[in-house]
Amino acid sequence: MTYAFDFSGFDLYAGMLVRGAAVTLGLTAVSTVLGGLVGIGGASIAVAGPKWARWLVASYVELIRNTPFIVQLFFVFFGLPSLGIHIDEVQAAILAMTVNLGAYAIEIVRAGIDSIPRGQVQAAQALGLHGRQVFRHVVLPQAIANVFPALLSQVLIVMLGSAVVSQISVPDLTYAANFIQSRNFRSFESYVIITAAYLLMSIVLRQLINRFGRGLFAGRAARGNNQGNDGAPRNWRSRLMLRGTRTLPTER
Repeated sequence: MTYAFDFSGFDLYAGMLVRGAAVTLGLTAVSTVLGGLVGIGGASIAVAGPKWARWLVASYVELIRNTPFIVQLFFVFFGLPSLGIHIDEVQAAILAMTVNLGAYAIEIVRAGIDSIPRGQVQAAQALGLHGRQVFRHVVLPQAIANVFPALLSQVLIVMLGSAVVSQISVPDLTYAANFIQSRNFRSFESYVIITAAYLLMSIVLRQLINRFGRGLFAGRAARGNNQGNDGAPRNWRSRLMLRGTRTLPTER
């Protein structure tokens, strides 16, 4: 059996493919920011919140992690209007992607928080920092740095999973491919093109976010490499400086 590849005429749809890719990246960007905020907030509650709040967060995480994303998308787009909540397809896609990413981000960030040595928290408290200040300035930045690769992988998974939003008529990259193959009847070529497009976007996005992460967490990584497993600095000069800061509150 032979198949004659024919990519002629696809240049007519180049603009549609570019717009579809832009929609996919836009959905990913917005849901990443919102999902990241959900992850940080949910992780802080899971670690130090009241019991009832921890139970709600755990239930949310289990619900989202154990149901298909397309079911969550359909629930948002087709189910919420039954409750009187009317949103368009783009808003539904952003909400579903945010809820999905947020559940996974909660567990990832929580693992990062648990990886912070207790000694660093105690040292920050000894310097007079309050609970929220300790979390914001000491725990959270290091936790994000520790789990940044896992968060990046989850963002890419969400971007690739966003292909199903075409099922509710969001004009993303997959929607463009479905439209094109319905016009020229070249299904194989159409999906080869968007497969290459998703691959290219994933590689470029990974490189860009990795570069951003290296720049953002370079100083913290260096400080982390200068510490032992218990959170204490390895070299003698840093140990003396830390010992001096720990004695300041008692000297006052």
